[in-house]
Amino acid sequence: MSHSRAAGTADTFNSTSREFDLITPLVWGPAGQALSFALDLAAGESVLDVCAGTGASAIPAAQAVGPDGIVHAIDLADDLLEVGRLKATSAALRNIDFVCADATEWEAPSSIDGGYDALACSYGIFFLPDMDITFSRLVSEVRLGGRVGVTVWRKGAVKDFGDAYFEVIARHSPGDGHTGPLSRQGYESNPLRRIETADTLAAWLEAQRCESVQVRELSNHVPATEEFVWNLVLGSGFRGALADFDDATRERVRTEFLELLTARGIDSVDATTLVATGVRTA
Repeated sequence: MSHSRAAGTADTFNSTSREFDLITPLVWGPAGQALSFALDLAAGESVLDVCAGTGASAIPAAQAVGPDGIVHAIDLADDLLEVGRLKATSAALRNIDFVCADATEWEAPSSIDGGYDALACSYGIFFLPDMDITFSRLVSEVRLGGRVGVTVWRKGAVKDFGDAYFEVIARHSPGDGHTGPLSRQGYESNPLRRIETADTLAAWLEAQRCESVQVRELSNHVPATEEFVWNLVLGSGFRGALADFDDATRERVRTEFLELLTARGIDSVDATTLVATGVRTA
């Protein structure tokens, strides 16, 4: 990943650490737990968790592999990782390392003999640069016969929410001049669009040298309370579109966004997620 892009992504997600963690029990947590279960982790195994955030999938993985196993949880946003470290300490988990690292450069340490037993990436693959190339390299860090698992938004998830949000953003940004992966332009052209159905996600994992691919749908509809709605904006990639606004403009965006959701009768956020796993065979 280029230094400037990596720094920009890290800055955005470091700034989300409080709100990111506030929505974990409602969004990131259920999906992370589901991914850990789907990977069928066993005691003593080694896991690489990429785009780990505050540990929504890494912590249940650490619980599954037990004290004889190990989880390496990597992310560019060290503020998020620090929250994860505190959670792991509170849970007395000593088998998880939260490491600030670039997924495009990560290599298994010598203590991982023959490759990781499993690779997990929850809601992160669409933030990776050159998604196909980067993820393929990460799959290479998994031993033959090891498991690979990802979660992504299902097609249509958070769409009504996102459409309303960017409509309000456009009112305060003539021409919708924001660019980049965390803007509306990035939102609409995100590589996620290639893998947001069960069939396309399964085909993508198969192209990543995985067989026995299974895709499960995790239905999740979260009530659109004022608190949750704005925490979801500030605790996710949506926050990037606010980067150039001052505090007063951000508050106007918040007020108008909440009013628009009410006017459109959007009383819940569709956070339905696809949980996909496969076995590395080549």
